[in-house]
Amino acid sequence: MSIRKLNIGEKLPMELLLLADPSKDIVEEYINRGECFVAESEQQIIGVYVLLPTRPETVELVNVAVLEEQHGKGIGKQLVIDAIKVAKTKGYRTIEIGTGNSSIGQLALYQKCGFRIIGVDMDFFIKHYPEKIFENGIQCRDMIRLSQDL
Repeated sequence: MSIRKLNIGEKLPMELLLLADPSKDIVEEYINRGECFVAESEQQIIGVYVLLPTRPETVELVNVAVLEEQHGKGIGKQLVIDAIKVAKTKGYRTIEIGTGNSSIGQLALYQKCGFRIIGVDMDFFIKHYPEKIFENGIQCRDMIRLSQDL
């Protein structure tokens, strides 16, 4: 498996991006402001993440997604580690990430990769998404914010 920046003009892996964020409008908005990276295996895109500059010296890791048939192989962790490395090489001092309160596996992964919980955006998913989101039998309501100094 290799991870690389998506080339200019290359087709976005929209189906994969929508696995991590069900709003096409929101995905298109941040994809235009950020940099998209893809994981490939045997010439197939199997994972994706986006780095989105937010404030001076700060970047947010958004939309970490892996094809469902590739889950459990450590690809998500490799994507997060790569994003941290890329952010460091670009000179960022802080990397942030947000995930839903119902995203139990993602919360564990991000903390294993060195992120710390810094806050909660109450009712984020209620306010910004027209349809209810359920994951692990839990309604996704709140955005759990995590951060890591680089």
